[in-house]
Amino acid sequence: MENTSGGGRKAVVPPEIDNWNWGAFFLTWIWGAANNTPIAFLMFVPIVNIPMWVILGIKGSAWAWQNKRWESVEAFKRSQRKWAMWGPVVLVALVLAVGGLFWSVISIMKSSDAYKLAVSEVQASTEVSQLLGTPITPGIPTGSIQVSGADGRANLAFNVEGPKGKGRVYILAVEAMGKWHLNQAVFEDDATKNRIDLNAQSDSEK
Repeated sequence: MENTSGGGRKAVVPPEIDNWNWGAFFLTWIWGAANNTPIAFLMFVPIVNIPMWVILGIKGSAWAWQNKRWESVEAFKRSQRKWAMWGPVVLVALVLAVGGLFWSVISIMKSSDAYKLAVSEVQASTEVSQLLGTPITPGIPTGSIQVSGADGRANLAFNVEGPKGKGRVYILAVEAMGKWHLNQAVFEDDATKNRIDLNAQSDSEK
């Protein structure tokens, strides 16, 4: 059979290669750049990118054959087998890297003085202890922490749970001269949605 590769959209695609392409499915635009298939860059277009994984998997082999000159069908197959092999490896590595970054950020937040101060306040609250029971276990914090030298600002929220119930804590904290203070700290009960001002209670118990 004549080598029709690189002939564009009208090029005849050999039946033996016109099948599902795992490399295109897993590596999308990276695969597209290497295989002269610019349509793969639609992965960067919101909404359109959702079906593009499947479309690339179905049409990837045909597009790669039509858009790029190959020495032979066998050379094409060898190349696409390599993409199929490395696709899942790269995807897993990417997932692990993102997961590692996520847990690194969470660890930094959980080790911050602002978070520790908030946990201490909610665990020391008599009213919260009566609602949730003890021990009170804090969850993973979300939000932001910004530090510049000896000053900083934290806007955090995290779940807390006890034997009798659950709730959520919201805090605004500032760091001045290397020391953190809670500007606002509020506990919200999951069941009733009632709120307790942890700062006010802390001041009254002093």
